[in-house]
Amino acid sequence: MLKHPRKYDAIVIGGGHAGCEAARALALRGHPTLLITMNIETIGHMSCNPAIGGVAKGHLAKEIDALGGIMGKIADASAIHYKRLNMSKGPAVRSSRAQCDMRAYRTNMQWSLMNTDNLDIKQGSVEDLHVLRENGEWKIGGVVSNLDVLYEADAVVITTGTFLRGLCHVGLDNFEAGRAGDKAAYGLSETLAHLNLEMGRLKTGTCPRLDARTIDWDSLEKQPGDESPR
Repeated sequence: MLKHPRKYDAIVIGGGHAGCEAARALALRGHPTLLITMNIETIGHMSCNPAIGGVAKGHLAKEIDALGGIMGKIADASAIHYKRLNMSKGPAVRSSRAQCDMRAYRTNMQWSLMNTDNLDIKQGSVEDLHVLRENGEWKIGGVVSNLDVLYEADAVVITTGTFLRGLCHVGLDNFEAGRAGDKAAYGLSETLAHLNLEMGRLKTGTCPRLDARTIDWDSLEKQPGDESPR
């Protein structure tokens, strides 16, 4: 096994929304941080719906923004349509939503992270956690990549999303994948199971994509964005 020459304060596994926020927050607090992701090109990728906010997750986006996170800033730099939802109903169900250019969001997020001090980014798959026993207690010591490289760190943040033992279902068929076109993470899944951590499975659904050439646009009602975006 090779050992990377630099030891980090923290390693973040995964470059989705949570991984980007965690890696940036740690680095801005002055902690040398390593972000490891399967594909650098998909850091900040908006997989299912290119929107930030909305009724289901708008409160979370605002909390991240209030805590100094970057999601709101990248959304504003990439937004193409702002709308306050449910304004004809009570305040409890009103929410802000920004539809984004998903390519612009990804590009802006990658540029921001790659220009963040104290943050290194490497492409690879984490296959194992490096666990140590010191003074009779177990502690994390880093991660081992698919190339059998040990990256040492005092803390590891796992933000793997749908990739751990990932399965994609299309009708009654299924296949191993983190999302369509990406590999699932199985080595790290086995490690977590061997550590006797409780494992479960979550499901996310993606609606069918429609070919714009097959839609009668004139028969549809326009949904313009807010004149004064918030």
